[in-house]
Formats: sequence, C-alpha cells, structure tokens
Amino acid sequence: MGLITNRQVNGEFRHALCSDKITNDCTVSLETRERSYLFPLYLYSDTKKPKKSKSLGNVMMLFEPETPYNIKRPNISETLQKSLSSTYKKEPSPEEIFYYIYALLYSETYRTKFAEFLKIDFPRVPFTTDYKLFKKMGVHGKRLVDLHLMKSEDLNTPAAKYQGMGGNKVEKMRFVDGKLYINSEQYFERITKDVWQYQVGGYQVCDKWLKDRKGRVLSVDDIKHYCKIVTALQKTIEIQKEINEIYPEIEVETIAM
Repeated sequence: MGLITNRQVNGEFRHALCSDKITNDCTVSLETRERSYLFPLYLYSDTKKPKKSKSLGNVMMLFEPETPYNIKRPNISETLQKSLSSTYKKEPSPEEIFYYIYALLYSETYRTKFAEFLKIDFPRVPFTTDYKLFKKMGVHGKRLVDLHLMKSEDLNTPAAKYQGMGGNKVEKMRFVDGKLYINSEQYFERITKDVWQYQVGGYQVCDKWLKDRKGRVLSVDDIKHYCKIVTALQKTIEIQKEINEIYPEIEVETIAM
C-alpha cells in the first residue's frame, strides 16, 4: 500500500490517493507540473547481497532471477515514530500513521487553510498530541483507504443504478437531473451533482472513467464497477464532512518535530 500525492499543484489541492499497485507519474493529473509521487508504506530488501554475475556487455536481461524480498521495514521517519511513541505513550503502527495522514489530507479545512503552500511543496502533516483524536482520524482514514482501494463492504450496496435497454455502448455522455446517460437510451441514475463533479487531482472521476471507455461496450462487471465508484465517491464526501468537524481540534496542540 502506498500514498500518492504531488509536490506542486496548479489549482486546488485534491491530490491525495492510495494504491496497492505501482503507478505512473500522471496518476492524478495529466499536467507535467503536477507530477505524482508514490510513497510506499513499507520498503522491502533482499536478505543477502546479490551475487556478482558475469558481464554481458550491453545486453539487458529481460527476465532477472526472482529476488527473495524478506526484509520489511516501515517507510516512516524514525524521528517521527519516536516522537509519536513518546507523546502517545505507546507505539502506533505504520498503518495507523498512514490512515491518520490519509484522513488529514482529505480535510477540506486543511486543504483550504494551506492552499498556497500546497501549490509549491509536498503536504506537511500536523500530528495532534491527543491520542484519542489521532485514533479517531485514523478510523476515518481507514474507511477512505478501503473505499479507494475498492475493498470496503459499503460498496456492496451501490448508490447508483443502471437503467435502459440497449447495447451498453459508451457514446455521448450527458448528466441531467441525477441521471448520467452513456448513450441516448441507457444511463446510470441516483448520481448526485456533488458526486458527478467530484475530482481527484485534475480528474473529474465519474466523467473520466467513462470517457476512457468511449466507443466501447460496457460489460456487466464494468457496470457493477462503475456503480461502486459512484458509491465510493458518495461515501468519501460523507466522511470528509466528518473529518472537517474534528480537524480544528488537531491544531489546538500539535507535536513539535
């Protein structure tokens, strides 16, 4: 699992996402300036130093021998880990730290307050001195991570529904009164305006996913997946509101690093 974010953004900061796969540098934006960086939660290394191999000149091996990555360590600053452990009187797990950070980056209050700084550098994370608040934020963060990795049980009850008879081909899209048409006859319904307009980075999620499939016929699995995307966005918006309510408490007292 890893955190995807940007060092610079041109507009509003919406540039936080998680992934359990390797990503490219345009994951959340097509703009060259808004290059994405992937920060893995854990780093893995080989248990033994690689054996020296005979030189093959300029020949590049297409398939290298599999490396046994047996050493696993958190990709978290030791200084931060020690500071949190000292403050909380217990050592938070790497996952708990990850979930806290993820929740904080989805606070609209945080995004607005530090808007100018977020345009020029990586996000800076204030850590609360209140362990209960740290845990509370982490719960919200885990919910977001599960939604964004499409692993949440909340996705089993889709918010959207697919309607209409036809060939399921994505042609001309239009959003009208909560209905998102993919052609003249077929549409996804029960999509709210804020879900339709929701962006991650430079992408309007609901629009981008279908645009990438224009001219294609959606399978049953595609349709189910899209309904889950809509559900994930709806739940994300709900969780963000809960995060915004408790975010001001974080800045009352933060850990000095």
